[in-house]
Amino acid sequence: MGVQGFTSYVEENQQFFNDLKLRNTKIIIDGSSLYFRLYFTSGLDQQHGGDYDSFADLVQQFFEALSACNISPFVVLDGGIDSSDKKFATLKERMQKRIRDANALSRGCNGSVLPLITKQVFKQVLSRLKVPYVQCMSEADLEIACLANQWDCPVLTMDSDFCIFDLKKGYCPLVDFQWNNVSRYTGTAEKYIPARCFSIDKLCSHFGNMSKELVPLFAVIIGNDYINLQAMETFFSQVRFPVGSHPLSSRTHIRIDGLLNWLSQFAGPEEAIEMVVKYISDSQKDEVQQLLSSSMKEYKLSDSNLADYFTDGAPVSNVPKVIGFLPPWMLTALGKGQLASFVIDVLVLERALMHIQVEDFRLPSSNMCSLPIRQVIYGLLLNGKINLLPKEITDDWHKVSKHRCNIFKVEEFDRYNLDLKRTVIQAILPSSPEQCLLQKIPEVPLPVRLQIFLETLGVKRSIVHSVPHHLSLPVCVTCYWLTHSNPKPTLQYLQALVLGMVYGELCRLAKNGGTSEWRQCDQTPVCT
Repeated sequence: MGVQGFTSYVEENQQFFNDLKLRNTKIIIDGSSLYFRLYFTSGLDQQHGGDYDSFADLVQQFFEALSACNISPFVVLDGGIDSSDKKFATLKERMQKRIRDANALSRGCNGSVLPLITKQVFKQVLSRLKVPYVQCMSEADLEIACLANQWDCPVLTMDSDFCIFDLKKGYCPLVDFQWNNVSRYTGTAEKYIPARCFSIDKLCSHFGNMSKELVPLFAVIIGNDYINLQAMETFFSQVRFPVGSHPLSSRTHIRIDGLLNWLSQFAGPEEAIEMVVKYISDSQKDEVQQLLSSSMKEYKLSDSNLADYFTDGAPVSNVPKVIGFLPPWMLTALGKGQLASFVIDVLVLERALMHIQVEDFRLPSSNMCSLPIRQVIYGLLLNGKINLLPKEITDDWHKVSKHRCNIFKVEEFDRYNLDLKRTVIQAILPSSPEQCLLQKIPEVPLPVRLQIFLETLGVKRSIVHSVPHHLSLPVCVTCYWLTHSNPKPTLQYLQALVLGMVYGELCRLAKNGGTSEWRQCDQTPVCT
């Protein structure tokens, strides 16, 4: 989510925070906020595809600092897009901004674009360090807040929505979390991380002991990622706010401060909502009143659905209806982050938002190269979906077309030149779709799965036997890239890629002290 302008507002008000010496505690980490923060504040490359080695080292150093202070991290990652679509307009605006930033970076100007596989590298490091983490089925904010309250520990993030949740132990902004400045108590071996923690109690105390139940109403009125009511502008233009007690730096901060002061006069949200709608036109009163009341529920906390996942390895619960029908192996893989979150979007919304990359913007999006692969993935997912859902839900789909594949379509959002464009993509089923139903995939013989994989990439089986087993995937993908990329890769690009593979293989052999597997392989030419 995110409350507009609230992060910078609270940063200007030190009285809302407690100073902490964090140690000997659990902490719930907003994984998305963390990897964004670590990457963008460390001067790592954004123009040339990403500096993943340095990023991996940085992630390891971060969690080693927590371990030195006996802090037990539990990382929660965002999953699919909110299935209600309330945030979709905001997501499209952010994609358009990333297009502008990526174009600026490609021309040597300033911009911020997270390199393509940063999240995947982050998850790999977590797995290697045995840091417990989970990928939610939707946005993670509410799950993080519920788990933190259930476990009575703080949250580490950079999302202003955590100023709105009634968190028992508060939330520590990443900007004030001095993990690279681990300190030691004088005369002891005990270490701690200096931090600051936002307290909703201090916020409410500052505004005349305002009821904490009014804070979610404040977030909805001022506007968050989900709600941005035009009718509220009518309210703001007519109501007279009390004057704050200290100077503020911007019009947004003045509005925030004024609204909090104004709300503090009410005993609770019901009374405040009744007053708000008095400033709204008669034709909109009922709609606005209902929307304000329902939107506040986004911040209501309950028992966490993730506690059992972390303590007992139970499957992730509280999932969208479509996801609930998935076979156990898929639910487990999604929760562990072994399947990308875009799988959730395809299954739930039949939609995919493409990654925006730094590239030559005079050429088509580089995502076009992988389109044939995505079409097969869409076919496998949607064919599995229609076979898993109850008959009463899928009857309408069968009525649309006698040829099931014709109704398997996904809307993709990607750049076209410098604009965000929607395209409807036809899914493609593999040659033996009945063998690849989602619930049966773990039982499908390996040769059959390999054949579908090779057919999708357009690669001959002989190539798989030409290289060591652990290199078969990168070699097959390289062959696919050579035949599908537009424009065609030059010899220099291919040589650079092969050199990277050879260097990686040499590093692996040096680390393991093993002998090369190349001698055991056929001598069949690759990518001929």
